[in-house]
This record gives sequence, C-alpha cells and structure tokens, in this order.
Amino acid sequence: MTIFPVSAQSRFAENYPEVAHTLKHGLDSHPLLDLEALADLSGKLPLDSIECNRGDQPIGVDGVPEQFREQAAETILNIEKAGFWVCLRNVEQQPEYAELLEQLLAEMRPRIEPKTGRMLNLQCFLFATSPGGVTPYHFDPEHNILLQVRGSKVMTVFPAGDTACAADEIHEAYHRGGRPELPWREDMAQRGTPFAIGPGEAVYVPVMAPHYVTNGAEVSVSISITWRSEWSYAESDARCFNAWVRQMGLTPKAPARWPHQNRAKAYGWRAMRKLRRAAG
Repeated sequence: MTIFPVSAQSRFAENYPEVAHTLKHGLDSHPLLDLEALADLSGKLPLDSIECNRGDQPIGVDGVPEQFREQAAETILNIEKAGFWVCLRNVEQQPEYAELLEQLLAEMRPRIEPKTGRMLNLQCFLFATSPGGVTPYHFDPEHNILLQVRGSKVMTVFPAGDTACAADEIHEAYHRGGRPELPWREDMAQRGTPFAIGPGEAVYVPVMAPHYVTNGAEVSVSISITWRSEWSYAESDARCFNAWVRQMGLTPKAPARWPHQNRAKAYGWRAMRKLRRAAG
C-alpha cells in the first residue's frame, strides 16, 4: 500500500527540509491507530514515554505542564469528553509500530537522504486529543511529518530561524537540556502560518520550527514520524558551543540554517565534550 502519493512525494521534495507545508497521505485508517489500540499500547509503554495533559492549556505555558500518565488508557478511551491530550512517545519500542514507522518513512527516504544525509534516530509519536484541545507553543529537534488520521487540527508554524519567535538564548538552553516549551507573546501571532489538516492530510514541520496546535471540534488521532540528520545534530551542537561562549560574556553568531553545516562549532563542542568525559 502506498502511503504518500507521487504528487505528495514531489511536493515534499520541493520543500524539504526548510519549508513547512501540507501533504496528502493514504493512512486514513489503520488498526494500530484506533483508540482501543492506543489505549492498549499505553499499557505496554514505560511511563516516561507517555504525556497526558489537560487540553484547556494556553498557547504559552509557564513551566512544565502537569502530567497524568497513570490514567492514560482510561483517558484515551474517554477522550471525547476527557478534555485532555495524550502523547505516546517512541512507540517504535513495540515491533508492530516500528514496522509501521519504517513503512511510512521508506517512501520518503529517497527524497530525504540526498539533501540532509542518512536518516538517524527514527521515532514515532501517537496523539489522541479531545475536542478543542491545545498543544502549547514549543519546538522540537527533529524533522517531523504529522499525519492526521481522525478529526482535524490546525498547526501554526513559525520560522525556525526567527529570533522574534525564539531567541538564541532559548535555543541554547534547550540544547543544553532545557524544556521545549517556549515563551509566548500575542504580538508573535502574525509571524505564524496556520496549516489546517484533516484525515488524509499531513503537515511537515522543519527542525526547531516553533509551533502550537489547536484541535478541531471532534476527537483527533494523529501520528508523528520523525528523524534526525547529521545536519540537525550539528546545529544542536553548535548551539551548545554558543551557550559556552555566551557564558564567557561574548555574543556568538547563531548557527546558519540548512544547507550550511555548522561543522566548526559542532566539532568544537564535540571535542570539548570528549575532553570533559575523559577528565571524569
């Protein structure tokens, strides 16, 4: 079964890796993606692979959202009235979901690797969301395609390199181990591009592009397939190097976006990290 039609693969190739865009897909339904399957899966995953948060959150959250991991299965089965959103992380820990992830990414691999190199750290996330639920403003270090399976949502995506949306210091703190949630100001809203998707539609989100998600009036089920690249790791390491430079009272230049490789700072940070580990 073809998941992404040729037209979607071509559109993806034209925009990858730096431009957010929508795609068509053929994964409108799948036995591994109904609510009963997700509830069963939640009981097989370790608790640190589960997020379960209230859906009535603001776009910007201050601090770490409250978690309700232990009740994930019950919440998923009652998601229509629960007022929550649930994220099951790294579901590729289960063989059948690892197979699904590989199937989904196999079609895109020839469009991806010629540009950003070998696909690394392939991961899969599943989301079940109550009507009207909000996933707050945040960013992620992976290349990401979010496929909508049931219901609808609007993902508003902001430019990855726009310091008005996320300052360099915030990027640096994140790559040194900070949280992905970002400060939000209403004056930033005009910088975002909303992408409305329903069943059979997907949205691609570039590495570290800030975004937030607003669910539609029905229950939503979606699947996020992600991967890293050497380029994305180099940007991360260059940000860590910049954080070290900033600690010395200097103002470093931000890493350049693709197709720049940021190798000098990345290799510098990796060398420093090895020395620190060797020193104990």
